[in-house]
Amino acid sequence: MMFSVECTCDPRSDSLEDDSLDITRLFTDLVRVEIRLYNAVDDRLRAEHGIGLGQFEFLGIIDGRPRCRVLDIAREVGITVGAVSKAVDRIESAGLCVRAAHPEDRRSSVLSLTPEGARLLAAARPTFKAELAARTAAVPAADLTRTAATLATLRAALEEHRRDGA
Repeated sequence: MMFSVECTCDPRSDSLEDDSLDITRLFTDLVRVEIRLYNAVDDRLRAEHGIGLGQFEFLGIIDGRPRCRVLDIAREVGITVGAVSKAVDRIESAGLCVRAAHPEDRRSSVLSLTPEGARLLAAARPTFKAELAARTAAVPAADLTRTAATLATLRAALEEHRRDGA
């Protein structure tokens, strides 16, 4: 798979005021790239491990966050607590995680992986990384590094904007 990147903006300009930047096209490209990457990785995880990318992400968040709560996942992923709770119900029903009473907050529970959930996550991580690497191999590493830095800045700004209530 080959990627063609055409920059329609002046790389010396730091402003979105520059008429040569097509912000609508940028948005469309971001969305299309995300969808294609997500679907490719999701398909491979399902084929090789029997879990989708959403489940994989949730397992990774639970694994990486001590005393993980549904609210923590919702904040990390940017979806509603209700949606996360339903997804966690399915992961729990599959025997991949368990809920236990939160030691300080009786209104919430703490999530942890079961041994099967930990085994599945460990087995799926190399597949996840390999598929992402294969799908982005046509883009030079320096370009991916710059893109990652730009997206991290944009994500931080959007998350700050959301925290401010907007």
